[in-house]
Amino acid sequence: MMASALAPPECGHHAPRLLHPIVRKLAAFGPLSAAEEAALADLGAGAQCVEGRQDLVTEGAAPDHAVLIVEGVACRYRHRPNGARQITGHLLPGDLCDPDLVHLGRMNHSIGTLGPCRVARVPGEVLAGLTARHPGIARALRLAKLAEEETTREWLMNVGCRSAIERVAHLLCELHARLGTVGWATRAGYDLPLTQQDIADTAGLSNVHVNRVLQQLRLMRLVEVGGRRVDVLDRAGLRRVAEFQDGYLRPTGA
Repeated sequence: MMASALAPPECGHHAPRLLHPIVRKLAAFGPLSAAEEAALADLGAGAQCVEGRQDLVTEGAAPDHAVLIVEGVACRYRHRPNGARQITGHLLPGDLCDPDLVHLGRMNHSIGTLGPCRVARVPGEVLAGLTARHPGIARALRLAKLAEEETTREWLMNVGCRSAIERVAHLLCELHARLGTVGWATRAGYDLPLTQQDIADTAGLSNVHVNRVLQQLRLMRLVEVGGRRVDVLDRAGLRRVAEFQDGYLRPTGA
């Protein structure tokens, strides 16, 4: 049975990374100059710790800043009037949400932390100046946005026509791949602050169903999910079950 939460190290006590996660993420879409890498790393200056299960942006708000996740995991979500929640996207270290805020008006969803996070708030004018001065950053952000759109379409495939075990396996594969890009996962696995309910709200399943699926994946010796860890026992096997192909995470042109 899955433990109540899979949490990253406490905020501010993370293992050292060679590059800022937003630099690692955007560099995956194309080369960045040293000046562009430095400018991106500066976006994380002044990042603040935020406890888990806290809203960063609420539905209906008109934000004047983008949110940069420096450490931890957040999500986009919406609530139905009856309280049911649908998670529509996971925000990992290096994710900048939403760089196109000047065109958004009011938010039609909320953004909240799933576990302890370090978060930087980037004013719209700072981001506009950055993309105007650095075409490499502007291009990388555009490709990152295209990857996010492709990911949304992949999630629609998940909830629309994949089985429960395929949905959960696909989510675990996707998170493994994305965290690996920014240096927060190894081939053997990763830490993640997801509860069973978070997985259920992502995959369109019940909490009980998710529990059964995780047990099945463990019995198949594909993955162990528990405590603070997702241990990937058979990466190729897990990907086969999920029908996981990571091309959608790197759109054409990357």
